[in-house]
Amino acid sequence: MTDLSTIDPRPATGSAPAASSAHEVLHAQIEQACRQACLAIAPAWPLDRAIAVNPHWSRIGMPVRRVAARMAVLGGIQVFPPRERQLQAWREGRIGAADLALALRQLPAAQAAGLAPERCRQALEAGPRPVQLPLLIDVLDSDADRRARLSWRQAVTQQVSQTCAAYFDEHQASWQPERRQGLYAFWRDTLQHDHGIGLLMGLPQLGRAVSALPATAQDAERWVIARLGLPQAVWADYLESVLLSINGWASWCAYLGWQAGLAGGQDAHLRELLAIRLAWGVVLLECKEDEAARAAFGALQQAWSQAPRILQEAESDMLIDEAWQLALEIGYQRELAQQLARPAPTHDGGASAQIEVQAAFCIDVRSEPLRRALEAAWPGGIQTLGVAGFFGLPVAYTPLATQLRRPQLPGLLAPAMEVGDCIVSADPAQRAGDAVRQGAAGRARQTRLALAEQWQAASHWPGAAFSFVEAAGVGYLGKLGRWLLPGGRERARDDLQGVPARYRPVCRPQLLGMDLGDKVALAARLLHAMGLERYIAPLVLLVGHGSQSANNAHAAALDCGACCGQTGEVNARSLALLLNDPAVRQGLHAQGLHVPDATVFAAALHNTTTDEIEGFDLDLLPASARERWKHLQAVFSQAGDQVRRERAPRLRLDPDAPGDALLAQLRRRANDGAQTRPEWGLADNAAFVIAPRSRSQGVSLGGRSFLHDYDAGQDPDGSILEMLMTAPMLVTHWINWQYHASTSDPQRLGSGNKLLHNVVGGALGVFEGNGGDLRIGLSRQSVHDGQRWMHEALRLTVVIDAARPAINAVIGRHEVVRQLLDNGWLHLWRFEGAGLERYGQAGWAPVELIA
Repeated sequence: MTDLSTIDPRPATGSAPAASSAHEVLHAQIEQACRQACLAIAPAWPLDRAIAVNPHWSRIGMPVRRVAARMAVLGGIQVFPPRERQLQAWREGRIGAADLALALRQLPAAQAAGLAPERCRQALEAGPRPVQLPLLIDVLDSDADRRARLSWRQAVTQQVSQTCAAYFDEHQASWQPERRQGLYAFWRDTLQHDHGIGLLMGLPQLGRAVSALPATAQDAERWVIARLGLPQAVWADYLESVLLSINGWASWCAYLGWQAGLAGGQDAHLRELLAIRLAWGVVLLECKEDEAARAAFGALQQAWSQAPRILQEAESDMLIDEAWQLALEIGYQRELAQQLARPAPTHDGGASAQIEVQAAFCIDVRSEPLRRALEAAWPGGIQTLGVAGFFGLPVAYTPLATQLRRPQLPGLLAPAMEVGDCIVSADPAQRAGDAVRQGAAGRARQTRLALAEQWQAASHWPGAAFSFVEAAGVGYLGKLGRWLLPGGRERARDDLQGVPARYRPVCRPQLLGMDLGDKVALAARLLHAMGLERYIAPLVLLVGHGSQSANNAHAAALDCGACCGQTGEVNARSLALLLNDPAVRQGLHAQGLHVPDATVFAAALHNTTTDEIEGFDLDLLPASARERWKHLQAVFSQAGDQVRRERAPRLRLDPDAPGDALLAQLRRRANDGAQTRPEWGLADNAAFVIAPRSRSQGVSLGGRSFLHDYDAGQDPDGSILEMLMTAPMLVTHWINWQYHASTSDPQRLGSGNKLLHNVVGGALGVFEGNGGDLRIGLSRQSVHDGQRWMHEALRLTVVIDAARPAINAVIGRHEVVRQLLDNGWLHLWRFEGAGLERYGQAGWAPVELIA
C-alpha cells in the first residue's frame, strides 16, 4: 500500500523562494475552490423553526436550466419535474399543444435552437438522464464482490451522518461528546474507534489506514485536491459534488453559517464537513494497492476532464425540460389571467364607514379561502387585508422565566427587537401587583419544569428504566389512549407549559426595551405598510395563523413561514397591545396619523387545520369591542364551514356532512397521533398577487395564491413596493421552491416517508429509518396522497398592481430580485388596465390568453 501520510502536496522542484511562492499560490487556489463549493449549499432550518427554503437558493445567480444541469451531473438531483410526470400531464390534457407551442415561443434559447414540439414530445418517451460524474470514493470501489456489501458511498454517508448526529446533538442524548476541537477532529477520533465500519465496507483492515489521516481539516483539503490531479477549472465543481453526496448535513452546516452571518460572524462547520468527506478518500486509498490506486486516479481524471463538455451537453438537453416546465405553468397561468384580467377598479375595495371590522390576515395561501368566505358571510361589514404574517415585527421571543430566545420573523432577517411574557391584569386597579405576580409565576414555572425534567431523566438510567415504566405506566397509557381515541381538544399552548393555570390568562407577550418614541415610529410604519392610514374600522383584527397536529416532527413546517416556523400568535398579540397603548395613540396623533379613539386592535389566530379563529386578550378590550367579537362568532362559524367544505374532498372527507360532524372530524385529525396528513399546508401554491383586494375580490383562487394588499396610490415613493418585492416576494419564492423541489426530487430534496422518520438531535432534522443522510425538505405525505401528487411543481407567478417604472426601479436596485427574474426562478406580471403584462429580459410584453 502507498504510505500517503508522507506525501507533501507542495512542488518539489525549483529554488526555495520559487517553491514557497508556488506553494502559497496553490493553497490560495484550493482555498478559493473550497469556499466556492461551500457557498453553493443552501441552509436547512431545524425542525422546531422549520421554514420553507429554496434548496437552490445559493445558485440563483445562474439560469435555472444551468442549475438543473449541474445538479444532475454533480449530484444526481432532479430540478425540473421528471419527464415521466410531464408525459402524464400531456396525456391527461393538463398540458395542451397550444401550451407547449407558446412555451417554445417564449424561450429565446428554444427559438435559437429551432426546438420543435415534436422533438419535445419524443424526448418525453425517451427520458434520458444526464451522466453523473463519479467521485474518488466511487472509482476506488472496484472490488469484484462489491455487490455483496454496502457501496463505499453508502457506507461513508452512514458513518459521516452518524458522526454528525452525535456531534451536533445538544438535546436528545444524555451524554454529550467533546466538541472543543471541532467537527473534523471529533470525526477523526470517532473513526479510530469505529471497528464496525470496516466490516460494512468489506475492509476488515480499515483501522490500519486511519493513521494516514491528515491532522487538520485544512491539511485534508490540501492533500486530497493536490493528489487528485484534476484540472483546476473543475476543482470547485468536484468539491460541490462531494458536498452534494451528503447534502442533508451540508445544508445543516450551511444553516449554522447563515445564522452566524446574521450575527456578523462566521462558522467553520461546513468546511470541516467537506474536509471529512475528502479525507475518506485518503483512508480508502490506503486500502488499495498502488496499481489499483493508479487505475482509480486515471478513471477519475478521465471522467472529470470531460466535465465542461458533459455539463454543457446536459444544459442543452435540459432545454426540453425547461420547455415542458413552462408549458405546465402556462396551463395554470391561462386560468389565473382569465380570473384577474378585468377593468381596473376605481376605488380601493370599499373601505367605507359601513365597515365595522377589518381583519388583517397573513398572505399565506390558506388565508385566501377564509378571507373570501368571511367577505361573503358579512358583505360590506368586514374588510379583509393581506399582510406578512409576522406583521412587520422583527422580533425574538423569550417565554416567561426561560432562557429560550426564539426568532419570530422570516429566516432572511435577524431579530432587531425583543418580546417577552408579562403579567398584565385585565383590571387596571390590580396592575400595581403585576410585577409580584410575574415573579411568582416565573418561579412556579421553573419549579414545575425542573421537576418534570428530573422525572423524565429517571428513565434514562439503565438501572431505573424498568421501575420507571412500572411507575409511569398509567400515565403513558393515558397519552397513548389520547392518540388512539383522539378527541376535539383545543390547540396546545406550549409557550405556557408549566405556568400555573391562574396566571395563564394574564400572561401576555409584549415588546420590551423600547422607549415611547421608538414605539410610535414602529406603530406608524406598520400602519402605513398595512394601508391603515385613510380609514380604520372600529375593530381591527390582527389574524396570525398556526396549524394543529399531534406526534408530528414537521409540525412547525405547517405554521407560519414568516414567523420562522412559529404561529403568528406572539406577533399579533404584542402588536395589538402596542397599537392599543394610549401613549402610542397620542404619539401617532402628534405625527398627524389619527387612529380613532373608538378603534380597538385585537389579536386572533387562524387554525389552518380546522379553520377556526381563536381570539386573545379579549378581557383587555372595551365592552363595545367584545360585543363586536361576539357578533363575529356567527360570521366565523359560517365562513369556517364554507372553507372546511371546500377542503374536504382533498382530505377525503364528505363535503356534504353536517357542519358539526365535519368540524369534529377535522378536530380529531388534529389530535390523532397516527395522522400523517393533518392538513395539506401550502401544497399547490402557484401565485402571489400584490394588489388592492378589489383586484381579486369575489374570485376563487383555490387556495393557491398568496395575497398581499397594496395600493400604489398610497405609496408615492415606492418604498412599500420595494419592501414587498425584497421580503414577502422572496419568502413566497422560498415556499414555492421547497414544494417544487420536494415534489420534483422527493428522494434527494424531500424527507421521505413520515412513517419511517426518526428525529435527530432533538430538533436538527430526521433520518428516514435509522441512518443515511439527514433528510431535508417535505415528507412524501405532505405532497402526495398515496395515489397522486397534491402539489403541482410550478414556479411562482407574481402579479403586481404598480406602474412599470416603479417595478423596474426595484429590479434595478436589487441584484437578488434581478437574478430571480432574469434567470427564470419566478414569473413577474403586472396589471395593465383590463389586461396583464409579463416581464422578460427584453422588456414587458402582453400576457397571451390562449384558448
